[in-house]
Amino acid sequence: MEEKPKYGKIIEGAEQLSLGISMVVAVLIGVALGIGLKNLFGIGWLFWIGVFIGIAAAILNVYKAYKKQKKELDKLKDDVRYKHYQYKDDDDDDDIKY
Repeated sequence: MEEKPKYGKIIEGAEQLSLGISMVVAVLIGVALGIGLKNLFGIGWLFWIGVFIGIAAAILNVYKAYKKQKKELDKLKDDVRYKHYQYKDDDDDDDIKY
């Protein structure tokens, strides 16, 4: 089993909290890029290209965070400590007693 750093939980928490900040920063950088392109070339719709790039970067950040969390969850599925938390795909509710 790999050894985690002493402050590993704090670092993991900070990484998860930084997702919201990175989304805002990505959109702001895209807006700044759009303003820069608009001022450089004098074409108004280039601003919206920058906004689109910023929003796309924010969505990419969310996707990367999702993939990372999914990988961590997949590691836990094989862990003996969490076997009783396995999701059972049983839609039959006939055996439930009220």
